[in-house]
Amino acid sequence: MPEIQILDNDIWAERIPHLEFTELRAHAPVAWFDEPNGNSGFWAVTRLDDLVEVHRNHRIFSSQVGGTELEELERDPEAREARRTMLETDPPEHTRIRKLVSRSFTRRAIEKWESTARALIAQNVDKALSGGPVDFVETVARRFPIQMISKLLGVPDRDAEQLFHWADAVVYHADPDFSELLYDKDDTDLYRLLPFRSPSSLKVFEYAQRLAEEKKKQPEADVVSILADATDLSSREFETFFLLLVIAGNETTRHSLSHGALALAEFPDQLERLREEPTLIDTATEEILRWASPQIHFRRTAVCDTQLAGVKISAGDKVVTWYISANYDERTFVDPFTLDLGRSPNPHVTFGGGGPHICLGAWMARLEVRVFLEELVGRVRSIRLEAQPERIRSNFINGLKHLPLVLEKL
Repeated sequence: MPEIQILDNDIWAERIPHLEFTELRAHAPVAWFDEPNGNSGFWAVTRLDDLVEVHRNHRIFSSQVGGTELEELERDPEAREARRTMLETDPPEHTRIRKLVSRSFTRRAIEKWESTARALIAQNVDKALSGGPVDFVETVARRFPIQMISKLLGVPDRDAEQLFHWADAVVYHADPDFSELLYDKDDTDLYRLLPFRSPSSLKVFEYAQRLAEEKKKQPEADVVSILADATDLSSREFETFFLLLVIAGNETTRHSLSHGALALAEFPDQLERLREEPTLIDTATEEILRWASPQIHFRRTAVCDTQLAGVKISAGDKVVTWYISANYDERTFVDPFTLDLGRSPNPHVTFGGGGPHICLGAWMARLEVRVFLEELVGRVRSIRLEAQPERIRSNFINGLKHLPLVLEKL
């Protein structure tokens, strides 16, 4: 459907193209999109059931063949190998890498962090209750998940702010407020061997190696100590895994909290509803995660001729699954554009559509969102939007960089 635009980063800086996705779900749920700059184009998968089918069948829809970004790294095997993370692998390679740290991210392991999370979010929310407008992103949404993932990884507090500044520059590589080089405007070929073609990746890699050396000398009960002790990880595998954990462990929660706070300002009855019905906390957590949809899309590559929703897909075709569309699929969710903290069932795909790549940090994100909501209803009477939010220029991450709110103390 050539008249519909869903890739342009400038569109995402202004709004979420929900109208376009609604049109695609209704009339072309598996639609072909041409791409600029000589790229091959891709199939856009916008309905939830089709997305789940793709994600659960890695033998047909591979992460490893072409990676998970739109950039066609299969044309550049050297870059594909240099930039490969756990995301760009299929089982059994994916299983080998994931298994190294999976015990640190189980539900039981994450529940041990609840008291830490509660203390941190209470402290951050209290800072936002100053009586006047605050930038909720800087005061709460950005700070809290950085504090949490740093403790889990073993990153010292003194290093966290600088590390995540570099990580922001890597993943927000289309936004001039974060990155000096914009991948869709500047010549980044010099950095083609680095994740997201970002020179800031080198700073994260160098820091990761310094931290690993410290952990080897004085190991602790943290994820970096585990990775530093692993004998079957190459140096580059360690670096890219560390970068992945830093980004993924921060982004989902950061933007779930900011979009969640904005939604509660837009649907004030839902905050009061949760206060009156605290037993809704689990469904409320899932609804905020659905609503936020922090990850916009990921790519797979068809390894053989196949069909999806009756559409013929050829071997080698790029297949891009749009989480932010699937999470608002009218065929699955009743009245999806209304925040409903009691929504049940809620089979959102914020953590993926199943299969081997289900989000490693899902239980951490759930804990952080749940504790945030619990502390919010105990401290905040209402949330008011003071000025228009500013969105991150990215068709990859659905993020807010500034959110001016007034939180009225209970």
